[in-house]
Amino acid sequence: MNAPLAPGFVNGDVSYWYRATGVPDPGAPLGGNIRADVAIVGAGYTGLWTAYYLKKADPALRIVVLEKEFAGFGASGRNGGWLAGLLPGSARRYAKDHGQQAAIRFQREMFGAVDEVIRVAATEGIDAGIVKGGLLNVARTPAQAARLRAEIVDQRAWGWTPGDVDLLGTREMTARIRVAGAVAASWSPHCARVQPAELARGLARAVRDLGVEIYERTPVTEIARGRAVTPGGTVEAGLVLRCTEGFTADVAGHHRDWLPMNSSMIVTEPLDDWDEIGWDGRELLGDTAHYYMYAQRTADDRIAFGGRGRPYLYASRLDDRGHTHDWTVDALWHLLTTFFPAAKQAKVAHAWSGVLGVPRDWCATVSLDRATGLGWAGGYTGHGVAAANLAGRTLADLALGRDSDLTTLPWVDRRVRRWEPEPLRWLGVHAMYRLYRLADAREATGTPRTSVLARIADMITGH
Repeated sequence: MNAPLAPGFVNGDVSYWYRATGVPDPGAPLGGNIRADVAIVGAGYTGLWTAYYLKKADPALRIVVLEKEFAGFGASGRNGGWLAGLLPGSARRYAKDHGQQAAIRFQREMFGAVDEVIRVAATEGIDAGIVKGGLLNVARTPAQAARLRAEIVDQRAWGWTPGDVDLLGTREMTARIRVAGAVAASWSPHCARVQPAELARGLARAVRDLGVEIYERTPVTEIARGRAVTPGGTVEAGLVLRCTEGFTADVAGHHRDWLPMNSSMIVTEPLDDWDEIGWDGRELLGDTAHYYMYAQRTADDRIAFGGRGRPYLYASRLDDRGHTHDWTVDALWHLLTTFFPAAKQAKVAHAWSGVLGVPRDWCATVSLDRATGLGWAGGYTGHGVAAANLAGRTLADLALGRDSDLTTLPWVDRRVRRWEPEPLRWLGVHAMYRLYRLADAREATGTPRTSVLARIADMITGH
């Protein structure tokens, strides 16, 4: 490994977000057969938000949440801390069956989800380091800048106003964050920094306080009509809701529903001098490269910086302990220090990885079959921190039989074909990201147009 490592460097151990308090000891497992009104499989954001809104709406419901490890073990405790009002998928695809206005309404609901999470965190006393500093997207090549401008034009067609996103001048850009080599940037207010593990822990506490039962160390081996089966017993319930996101490939019968895509992060030691970087507003930072990055300035003044490492393991295998390959740590460190040369004063304190769920058309879904009582939500393609809140509210309304504005959103009851069998999945995903890396390298030479290699990559996987 070439990246400079801090004393006490940790690779994996779930994520840096648990480092201050330690990885939680899982709670008690299910110890026998029980009956419930609602059984929720998965204690990540989606499952916890669903339980929260269901119990708030009807305190008499007996709600049981089943979790293989501990609440917040998966993507909910490993993500980049982007509480972002971004659609978990393509507006055009959502509009295909429901029309443009439905997709625009969906986008406004996503904006509102950011504020809803902030509201609940304040109400429930969840200290997750939330700062609504917005999202700065930067371009560092002419081709990236052209895509950035085209994206804003496209967003205008889907209801984004200048108050929702706008192109920044050089002075406005550098006043926020000084990214080396940045030639253009956009900013949106609909994004907040969050410490994701603290949000998950706080939400789990709030759900338990409401009377929801969470059984940890309880893997679900079968989901079927009226029951969720575990080694310690069966939960019989009128509704069984699958909220397993990137771990869905491990659920019997759902191996090819959503592809488990890996994403990796590093975090630096605390930086003493921020004068060369700025970042006083704690904005979230992204870029318009094909092999994109995402970052935040943490509450303890580190830079948390993420991107794709080895994006997919053959046969949808999961490295669930969060270990990150050496070359990925090196690649992320190299990119971080090209963005921020001043960060070379620090070293890498922690590296980790996690998986996110990717449907075949890259668009999330929420669904409940009233005939069988089986439901699910997820497939957020990396935009799950805010989307899981909206999905939880939507799934709760569906479970309660409500006809609401949420239950008519275009992600409800969408049907998406499954991913191809191996080796086609592995070949397609790795070809896509290989082409994206090559496209970024070609665009770095100064060409003003998006590389044709990126367009080929999009065609291969339908991204």
